[in-house]
Amino acid sequence: MNSISVRALLVRGMLAGLAAGVLALVVAYLLGEPHVDSAIAFEEAHSHDHGGGDEPVSRTLQSTAGLATGILVYGVALGGIASLVFCVALGRIGRFGPRATAALVSLGALLAVYVVPFLKYPANPPSVGDPDTIGKRTALYFLMIALSVLLAVGTVILGKRLAPRLGNWNATVAAGAAFVVAVGLAYAFLPSVNELPDDFPAGLLWKFRMSALAMQLLLWTGFGLVFGHFAERLLVPRAGSPEKPARTAATAG
Repeated sequence: MNSISVRALLVRGMLAGLAAGVLALVVAYLLGEPHVDSAIAFEEAHSHDHGGGDEPVSRTLQSTAGLATGILVYGVALGGIASLVFCVALGRIGRFGPRATAALVSLGALLAVYVVPFLKYPANPPSVGDPDTIGKRTALYFLMIALSVLLAVGTVILGKRLAPRLGNWNATVAAGAAFVVAVGLAYAFLPSVNELPDDFPAGLLWKFRMSALAMQLLLWTGFGLVFGHFAERLLVPRAGSPEKPARTAATAG
């Protein structure tokens, strides 16, 4: 795949990430923000500091412009990275077309970047966690993401190497089992974090985590569908239309 095709896919990946970010923003605002407000109200009701004080950034700004900026930038950045992964994966992970490859990349990214780290270090609302340990908790979370992504890449490589001897199905099962075992070992050796207040409402915690999971699910599903459409139009010539140079070079790569 030449540089023109990669650049075109990168731009389309960022646009797809932006579109998916808009969908995720709607979910975050409608489902997530009410639970954040409830968690903040719980924290204020149980705080021993009644001195008050002005917030550097108002809650209204945080839940509107701040939320939109964070999610949209996140979507664009991840869309660009995922499009580069797509360029590497296309034609190398099986005889899949652009749409199917985009779907597989999105599913793999959802699992490796969010679901696997989430199961070890799930999302918590603002009032959960000691402020003094935020650096440690952040470092552990990103370490889990890095391990998950590396293990996912290793799983793909292992599956491809086992395929000639075991067949595609058995190789996929064996590589998947190895991934589960490796992730289980990472869960066992990495320290757990449990700073949940004893009286924190369990229902609120569950709803907050489910809304966070729903946002990521919609983000990656939307990206896979939109980017798959863009990639298909770019790389697969339509019937009766002449092939463009970028498409010819891409399909040849």
